[in-house]
Amino acid sequence: MQQDILINWSPQETRVAVVEHGALQEMHIERPLQRGIVGNIYLGKVMRVLPGMQSAFIDIGLERSAFLQVADIAQRPHNGDEKDPSSAVPPAKPIEQLVFEGQTLMVQVIKDPLGSKGARLSAQVSIAGRLMVLLPHDENYIGISQKIPLPQRDALRERVMQLMQGINAEKNCNNQPTRPCGYIVRTNAEDASDTELLQDMHYLRTMWARIRQASQSQPAPSLLHQDLSLIQRVLRDMACENTHTIRIDSQEQHTALLAFAQSFMPGTVPKIQHYHGERPIFDLFAIDEEMAHALGRRVNLKSGGYLIIDQTEALTTIDINTGGFVGARNFDETIFKTNLEAAQAIARQLRLRNLGGIIIIDFIDMTQPEHQQAVLAELRKQLQRDRIKTMLGDFSQLGLLELTRKRTRESLARLLCEPCPACAGRGMVKTARSVVYDILREILREARQFCPREFRVIAAPQVIELLQDEESQHLAGLSAFIGKPIALRADSSLAQEQYDIVLF
Repeated sequence: MQQDILINWSPQETRVAVVEHGALQEMHIERPLQRGIVGNIYLGKVMRVLPGMQSAFIDIGLERSAFLQVADIAQRPHNGDEKDPSSAVPPAKPIEQLVFEGQTLMVQVIKDPLGSKGARLSAQVSIAGRLMVLLPHDENYIGISQKIPLPQRDALRERVMQLMQGINAEKNCNNQPTRPCGYIVRTNAEDASDTELLQDMHYLRTMWARIRQASQSQPAPSLLHQDLSLIQRVLRDMACENTHTIRIDSQEQHTALLAFAQSFMPGTVPKIQHYHGERPIFDLFAIDEEMAHALGRRVNLKSGGYLIIDQTEALTTIDINTGGFVGARNFDETIFKTNLEAAQAIARQLRLRNLGGIIIIDFIDMTQPEHQQAVLAELRKQLQRDRIKTMLGDFSQLGLLELTRKRTRESLARLLCEPCPACAGRGMVKTARSVVYDILREILREARQFCPREFRVIAAPQVIELLQDEESQHLAGLSAFIGKPIALRADSSLAQEQYDIVLF
């Protein structure tokens, strides 16, 4: 599938849009003041060890302490095929026998701080290059990406093993034998030559040597290595053989990106273009409009159906409705076609909104098992285009479908939005009438506690209007009951739920 990458750069923000056949599929945003820390390597200090949770809190210099689980202090199997560099076998020892309070520890961030949770760490450091991932703590380990066809994996493993033996035989600057490391071969290395593989291995080992040297000279907590910027990660992680163009609207960043590509990814150089059109680059595919739609709950389908997406702290729910779609021959066919279209839209929305964690999908109930399997197969097919690891289950007895998507960074909504100050993130506010009754109860409560001459109610205009009109009789009755006058004043700066009762 043909893919175009658009990069909109400004000093305060970098935005990257991945477009496939004219439709926005992914959106990535990086702000210098709010830059993510996934991939960064720190020299941290163990603050607390919690045997009951088999985890430890590590100070890496952030506002909140990060946490390290015992499963992330792990050893990889000797050899294997891997898609996820973080997969490992948990150690047999409990965490209290592996780390202790006050210990300095080199760790890597695998998840950004999300909500009220601190960053998640791993003691198994990995450094990603263009073709390979270096595993400094896994001697002679070789992993091959699962996306490479099986017949080619064994041959590629043999080539990498021979290159590793040559590097291990080399001497370092102190004339000491080079310490063996492990590698994971990325999908980009499928057609790479031995020279290209060797160059990537030398680059990664040089990077690791600098990190080790910094860890021996800097105090804890300190940053040892920072991951590439978003623009550079575009070439490393997003550019592939299906990428048609990579367009950027900054001449300065275009020059820097070209220099980076010539050094590390020469195959992408012809694809990099400087956009100098009169229209903003994101207007070419109406990216800003798509982003605005991605922040809403409702996603309209072409057939007339729609999705409702609700994101919570624990999980994300997706509900499918037929809406105005009645075009099929019968009711079952209507439901089936709506669910098929919804499966395609859901896969796109997961990528676009960067939704992660547990996701529950409530498809419209299908009575025929073959329809269920067809919808499940379509969703599985669409999810294969996602770079992020997903796991899809089967339909439950209640007709719900559960899937998980690896979450490393904040979703698009959490990145661009904040909880509403009026409703505190509930998505709803009390009605004006409910607020009126709260005010009347509060006046009665304060009249029993204090003895003022007068009460003055300051509230939103719609609340005051209701007190003066439909609820005026109740207000007058309360005033007569407590024997005190009640004055009203509207304040347009107050939200509907906000009010103040002043005593005189």
